[in-house]
Amino acid sequence: MLRRSLLVMSRSDILKSLVSSTPVTSGIVSRFVAGEKVEDAVDVTRQLESEGLLVSLDHLGEDTLDRAQADATVAAYVELLARLDEGSLAEAAEVSVKLSAVGQALAGDGEQMALDNVRIIAQAAAEVGTTVTVDMEDHTTTDSTLSILKDLRQDFPATGAVVQAYLRRTEADCRELAYAGSRVRLCKGAYKEPESVAFQDKRDVDKSYVRCLRILMEGQGYPMIATHDPRLIEIAAALAARNERGTNSYEYQMLFGVRPDEQKRLASQGEQVRVYVPYGDEWYGYLMRRLAERPANLAFFARSVLTKG
Repeated sequence: MLRRSLLVMSRSDILKSLVSSTPVTSGIVSRFVAGEKVEDAVDVTRQLESEGLLVSLDHLGEDTLDRAQADATVAAYVELLARLDEGSLAEAAEVSVKLSAVGQALAGDGEQMALDNVRIIAQAAAEVGTTVTVDMEDHTTTDSTLSILKDLRQDFPATGAVVQAYLRRTEADCRELAYAGSRVRLCKGAYKEPESVAFQDKRDVDKSYVRCLRILMEGQGYPMIATHDPRLIEIAAALAARNERGTNSYEYQMLFGVRPDEQKRLASQGEQVRVYVPYGDEWYGYLMRRLAERPANLAFFARSVLTKG
């Protein structure tokens, strides 16, 4: 019932306007989303860079329904990368791209369209000295996404992959991806998935995360440890030490607005910390869908607002 209600709310322009204009809720939104315009994304990137943090920018544009929307998303990323270059920020920031936003789900040649489009973004990123990470979405797209990633890496080997620890298949995916030069973001996963493909109990997800993290840390690739969990951060540090990894051979990743004090603490200790920053005029639907995918996120975001750390 809550999930259905949140999804309905995600399509309401009236509620979006209310959330945007009410002081309390607008403050919450601005904490988790950079803003609607490319200038907002650049400003937040500059601020985070000044604090010794790296950035991964996500232009919000999911649920692409036609080629025009996909083209608009590509153009937005190309503009963003140009603005980062103009501001001498490209070295500190990469971009994260959801293939659904560049045509993957479209009937017919959607997969080829997504590959062509993300290739344009990857080329624009390479030209300004940065790279792309290809986000992972629900389990039905995993094979397609990894296939597109494999093709993209032929020309852009620094392209980042994303794997989700709650999927039962992910240990095997980590083994295949843990090769030299392979950047791999390991997250827990946020979509509501069936038990047949995903662990349901939080403890099982955490155990899977540790198993996957061990594979990546023992491998030859570049692990990107996406978690806010203090226990998992401690385990990651222990695995890095055990495998004699320098701080330039892996990084931590956290969401914009979530545990910012911890982000700064890790960075002050010489760790590489990248902040995942969403922006764009689709922020409202993004925020509500993230809550709908796993309503427990509602309490998570609420705790983040209350603790501010």
